[in-house]
Amino acid sequence: MRFLTMLVATVATLILATAAAAQSGSKVAIKLGWATADSPQDSYAIAAHAFKKALETDTQAGIEVQLYPNRQIGDEKQLVEGLMLGTVDAAVITNGAYSPVEPAFQLNDLPFLYSSEAQVFKVLDGETGRKLASKMEQKGILILGYLASGYRHMLNNKRPVVTPQDVVGVKYRVHNSVAMDMYTALNASPAPMAWGETMTALQQGAVDGMDLPIILVDSLKVYEAVKYFSLTAHTYSVAELAISKRKFDQLAPAQQAAVRRAATAATLEQRKINAANEDKALAVLKSKGLKVNTVADHAAFRTKVLPIYEKLRPSIGSDLLDSTLREVK
Repeated sequence: MRFLTMLVATVATLILATAAAAQSGSKVAIKLGWATADSPQDSYAIAAHAFKKALETDTQAGIEVQLYPNRQIGDEKQLVEGLMLGTVDAAVITNGAYSPVEPAFQLNDLPFLYSSEAQVFKVLDGETGRKLASKMEQKGILILGYLASGYRHMLNNKRPVVTPQDVVGVKYRVHNSVAMDMYTALNASPAPMAWGETMTALQQGAVDGMDLPIILVDSLKVYEAVKYFSLTAHTYSVAELAISKRKFDQLAPAQQAAVRRAATAATLEQRKINAANEDKALAVLKSKGLKVNTVADHAAFRTKVLPIYEKLRPSIGSDLLDSTLREVK
């Protein structure tokens, strides 16, 4: 009974504090961070600005969104940890950064899982996305929306990739353990490497290639260090717009609803803008002299990487993996 009384008093205090802030004209601040640049082409920046605009336009919410790009409040690992602890309010973070905390998020990094961007978001806006969000909520993070970064494609200085045989023996920089498994299954020579070392390694020949979404190949000027860009579409690069559960729980119910509405609007806008930017970026890459080819048939690649699905089944969870595979079949 004493605990219940204290809980009611705490909730009442929060509501009164929020109301007092609204009456005095002050606003609740949500600090939102991400690790990449603050530019009109950056996928994460697009989402952050869209969320800020949508939430601050809602005059009844009484919330100000403060933006912190370029790792100002931490790299992605620190942002995930901060969201869990409540020391970071909100963030836009690459899907793979959640995997060490919740291995089920490895699902989205499985190679050749999704056949189209439309399928990606049909799945993630549905039951699969809700299951993933539920798992992360138990860790103290609320997933507000699944964002588009585009498919990852292979770049290298050896040869265009048309069949799995073209990947054999090529030394690719890899960015996470699932990518390591994929390149190993394709008999490449994967090299784990931080992004900060990658461009120098390419220029010096320490690695032959890597993979990235189209927009990043353009914005990071990777075309200056590689010859061939093969549109393999092997992994869809998902990111998540998230808020700390501790921060969210401090908001009044009306503010919580406003945050969710703004996140939905921002997510849809970001996907649309990212797709348009991707088309423009591909045209730029071709004009820069990068030799671009499209891999039309993924069947042989998919056969090679299927053992990865079974390897990761225990950590992703059989029920989640099987239900997702039924959706994308």
